[in-house]
Amino acid sequence: MRKVEHKDFKKPDEIRTFEKGNLALLNIGGGAIGLLTLKPGWRWSEHVKPIAKTEWCEAPHFQYQLSGRLHIAMKDGTEFETVAGQVSCLPSGHDAWVVGNESVVLVDWSGATEYAKQ
Repeated sequence: MRKVEHKDFKKPDEIRTFEKGNLALLNIGGGAIGLLTLKPGWRWSEHVKPIAKTEWCEAPHFQYQLSGRLHIAMKDGTEFETVAGQVSCLPSGHDAWVVGNESVVLVDWSGATEYAKQ
């Protein structure tokens, strides 16, 4: 049986910063959960691709969006936008960028452990 754990994103286990954004990471319950904050003007292919060194974002995401508007372009040509209150499940092979002047904030249950890892 697992022990009770309680953590807060105000004191994350790790913070990864990149241009126009950051990832706060909590290790809990044998897994990890990430809080991504992406500022206006952020685009994965411009600001995280140099860190990832891959053509597309290869981190799968299962995420809940708290704020902002995010445009997602999949490797297969599919494109769509997500907004606050929506949940998205993204497989490997995508690009994404913030639309508008509001930061995008996402809670990510999958993919956070390797995201923007140097």
